[in-house]
Amino acid sequence: MKKVFKYLALALVALIFVGTFVFLYSKSRPEVITWQELTVSVMDITRTSVVTGKVEPRNEVNIKPQINGIISELYKEAGEMVKEGEVIAKLKVIPDMGSLSSAESRLRLSEMNLKQAETDHNRQKALYDKELVSMEEYDKVLQVYNQAKEERSAAQEALEVIRDGVSSSNAGSSSTLVRSTITGLILDIPVKVGNSVIQANTMDDGTPVATVADMSDLIFNGSIDETEVGALVTGMPMNITIGALPDYSSEATLEYISPKATESNGASQFEIKAAIVPSETHTIRAGYSANAEIVLQEAKGVLSVPESALEFSADSVFVYLMSSPQVFEKISITTGISDGINIQVLSGLSEGQIVRGTQNIAK
Repeated sequence: MKKVFKYLALALVALIFVGTFVFLYSKSRPEVITWQELTVSVMDITRTSVVTGKVEPRNEVNIKPQINGIISELYKEAGEMVKEGEVIAKLKVIPDMGSLSSAESRLRLSEMNLKQAETDHNRQKALYDKELVSMEEYDKVLQVYNQAKEERSAAQEALEVIRDGVSSSNAGSSSTLVRSTITGLILDIPVKVGNSVIQANTMDDGTPVATVADMSDLIFNGSIDETEVGALVTGMPMNITIGALPDYSSEATLEYISPKATESNGASQFEIKAAIVPSETHTIRAGYSANAEIVLQEAKGVLSVPESALEFSADSVFVYLMSSPQVFEKISITTGISDGINIQVLSGLSEGQIVRGTQNIAK
């Protein structure tokens, strides 16, 4: 029995020894490296750029009051349609105390002058009727009387405008009524009844009472990098997609390229705009985030190789051309446009040739 255990132990030791020898031998042998083999082929290559931006109405207007005041009534809400000239809100005037005081003083003075001119006129008319004064003398007094009446009317209207925002003779076009200047959709009414608003002047832009836009005329507004803007020309087609509408896609036409760049995160960007074709099946809202795909360059039926086959040195481009199975020779080539996966070959290769790709991973 002891001999059996002795033989088993010797066999186990021998097995371990042989296994170790085989393992070390296999590790000492050089690893065989193989490469992917890529075929030079003819295809169409399209270089595109995807520009991010937003959908905006071409004509979006802030409606502002013509006078300072307090919102007393709102007749419309955001989301409603409004026609040009339609009333959106009504204001209660807050008169300037200095202007109000001056207007009241002017009215009092005009009434005093009118009373005196009326007295003079009545006296002169009585004398004229008795032929005690000439027509020329009477006409002078009459002219002063008429001027006094006109000044009193003007002073009264000026006071009404300052106090009420409108005169009694011009109530139909009251500046206390805030009217839309265009026909469109009300995007926003940022004020509430009781809010104070001011008119636009040289010192202030004024308080927007409503934002109205023509939603039948939309544009894409985005920015493109300075490295790609040189390939753009107005009139180029674009394909617009909207993240909020997964099944929406629309053609657009590039109509504006900014002549001046703006800085964004350290990069120079150029604003672009494109006209969007209205959709009959989707409701497109102002401010939707959108992407625009633009074809910058296109080459049809050209020699190409995958970009993974390229190597670069200084200003030169190289590939490894297969001369025999898994044997490759480094050669220089000239390249053209790229779509990010495949690149055009202008010279140095022929259709059907095999070039080296990436290294195969040993299993």
